[in-house]
Amino acid sequence: MQSLLQAARSAGDGLPPVERWHPEYCGEMDMVIKRDGSWWHEGKRITRQPLSRLFSTILRKDDDGVHYLVTPVEKIAIKVEVAPFVAVRVDATGEGEAQSLIFTTNFDDLAEAGPEHPINVRIDPVTGEPTPLVRIRGGLDALMTRPVFYELAELAVEHDGVTGVWSGGAFFALEQANASG
Repeated sequence: MQSLLQAARSAGDGLPPVERWHPEYCGEMDMVIKRDGSWWHEGKRITRQPLSRLFSTILRKDDDGVHYLVTPVEKIAIKVEVAPFVAVRVDATGEGEAQSLIFTTNFDDLAEAGPEHPINVRIDPVTGEPTPLVRIRGGLDALMTRPVFYELAELAVEHDGVTGVWSGGAFFALEQANASG
């Protein structure tokens, strides 16, 4: 498990430095990353995983909340329904405040949840359904699959009246804090 942790800490290595590129905005592309992590271009699913993986390496979310495909000379907006990645696996080591949670995405990116890779569970105010996310890199999140979220629920503890999990020395709520009291 130690090698997995080391890999998670260096997960960003080898990726293009999109955060340092500041090309001119070139408009929008008819590309959508759906909730299930599938990539679509002009209404057709991109079925070649290496192509989707390539696009994922030049993806960036800017402060305006928009996702862009970025190269040194182009910046093109695309639509992301929920998150650009899907967390398909979580591995836990340690216990309590010393616990580490390492997430693997649908593109084999690794991220150890902690202050730089927070877990955020949004609760739909109408349905009460959770949307569990973990930050992978930059402003890019991964939507946790239901089995991954269930694994987190199994690891959950109570801290200051809130149910959640520890990772990387930080506590992440898996539910909204009780408003009464």
